[in-house]
Amino acid sequence: MSPAAPPRWYVISLRPRGEHAPLRRAAARHGAGLIALSPWLLRDRDDATTRTALAAALAAPRVLVTSPAAARAAARLQPLRGCADQRWFAVGAGTAAALRRAGVDAVASPARMDSEGVLALPGLQDFAGDDVLGLIGAPGGRGLLVPALQARGARVRRADVYERVAVAPSPRAVAALRALSRPAALALSSGEALQRIVAALPADALVRLRGAQVLAASERLAALARELGFADIVVAAGPRPRELLAAARAPKEVPAL
Repeated sequence: MSPAAPPRWYVISLRPRGEHAPLRRAAARHGAGLIALSPWLLRDRDDATTRTALAAALAAPRVLVTSPAAARAAARLQPLRGCADQRWFAVGAGTAAALRRAGVDAVASPARMDSEGVLALPGLQDFAGDDVLGLIGAPGGRGLLVPALQARGARVRRADVYERVAVAPSPRAVAALRALSRPAALALSSGEALQRIVAALPADALVRLRGAQVLAASERLAALARELGFADIVVAAGPRPRELLAAARAPKEVPAL
């Protein structure tokens, strides 16, 4: 039996450790391999302070959940059941789906799955007379949300139900970057993840990473990538794997590293 042919190109994933499978499957459908370059892993918080904060957030008339990981972590701490006079919001379709699986039937989410998109939702414009908002997420990230909501009159009850634990880039991923001889594209849906990886990579591996085409989930992320030294950047329709990879040019047109 002849050995399998190598992929025509590679997708570089900055997803948390152990969370690469959806992007790996999407890459395979496009004939690409995957380099898993995680800047962190996700860890649930399970202590009295977190449980108290979550109970307070879930008692608010409006509840905003920032990620699928936040929805899953919250559901592991306490059953999620929306009541008739409570409104739920999710940053994206994946978060909304995770909430529905956890038992919340009615969830509003934006077509544009980022902080700017969720801030444009009609239900988050006016907080007069109904000003308490429960925000369920993790420390760091989504830094635009809380100040913008507070400026609109919201009193935010925040529950950080999981945390991102920084990890060093895996030696295997760094070696794969150094050995790249085929086109590559960086799937970018988190600015904080990109900043951490840029700071953590050895200089020679960072040069290789900056040679990849960037598939940015938003204009804001594209601007950040430019600030961090990336030159070949395209903006995708959204952060989901299929949206990111749909923005990639044909492998023969992606600049080789």
